[in-house]
Amino acid sequence: MELPASHRLPLSWLLEAASPPIQYRALAEAAPESARDPELLATLRQAVFDYKPAHAIARKQRDSGLWGGNLIGPGPLKAFGWKEAGTVFQYRRLLELGWPPDLRPFRLTERFLFRLLSRDESPELLVEFQRPAKGDPGFALWVRQTFREAAAAALARAGHAEDPRLRGAAHRIASDIVMFLRGELVEKPFRKAQGKTVLDPLAYPPTLFSMEMLAFLPVLQRERAGFVERLGHYLSTPAPRRAFWVLAGRKLLKPLFVILGDPLRSDAQGRVTDVAFAVYWLELLARLGVVRQVPSASRVLARLFNECDDQGVWTPKNLRAMPRSTNPAITHYWPLEGPGKSPAQRQTDVTFRLALIARLMGLPIEVI
Repeated sequence: MELPASHRLPLSWLLEAASPPIQYRALAEAAPESARDPELLATLRQAVFDYKPAHAIARKQRDSGLWGGNLIGPGPLKAFGWKEAGTVFQYRRLLELGWPPDLRPFRLTERFLFRLLSRDESPELLVEFQRPAKGDPGFALWVRQTFREAAAAALARAGHAEDPRLRGAAHRIASDIVMFLRGELVEKPFRKAQGKTVLDPLAYPPTLFSMEMLAFLPVLQRERAGFVERLGHYLSTPAPRRAFWVLAGRKLLKPLFVILGDPLRSDAQGRVTDVAFAVYWLELLARLGVVRQVPSASRVLARLFNECDDQGVWTPKNLRAMPRSTNPAITHYWPLEGPGKSPAQRQTDVTFRLALIARLMGLPIEVI
């Protein structure tokens, strides 16, 4: 299978079958500008403003600008002590649902996020890890590094690419990743500790946060084109099969956000077991401009495009339910479709995302 030369956006079908966020974003982001009817766009934008699931998220925000009493919880995870989705995930969830970043909920949160970029050492910035970080400076360092990446990802996603605070933090993060990609640890990133296989604490591989940050900073991509190319090569290497832990100070943590090599785990025909994560990953690679450079990504994307019908609707064989991801780290992204029992709802998310990816890749888009 090969990548197509063009793609069709089934806008009429989405306007009948999809949730308001998918409808609005399909027209606003996936359709060519010449095909965007201003009146329809305004109607769909209002529907996104009125979307009840988005308002339910906004109502949970605290006066501090935080959600869930934590920063990086994608949802309830006992191992990390998270009881509900936290700030970075809810902030990005509202953006994915189509809310514009100039609304009050975003401004409240951004005061806190920019403090995280400033290397402020205040204990309150450790949020959910403030207590366990006491007496464990190594763990506190891991928390601050992870929070800085998460804040940078959220702010980049919200369109703050020209803010010098974000640009400075993003260049520092990119430089740390470059050092890892050029060093010896890129070949042997593991060691033994506490009887476990752990990621060497000196290793600084990309994470889902740093990848999302880079994907939404096109200026940085242009300024550091060599780094992006090197990153593409690294993401083409097979991911290690062995299980490992993250050693953060004295604590062992699950590698929830770490990226070592190619995370797609596809077969030779481009089949994957986690379609939702695959679409998320392919969109990031498309935004970085390296999706054609990564062989597995090209195979998976070609297969997904091939599963679309003549109208551009994703129609794989034996689709009995909406694709679900086993990766909790993409809960902000997936799904955009709302509750319901219509068979078409199984297809709307992937259909929209494939059209968006096609547009990001520069393919001609025909709206039907």
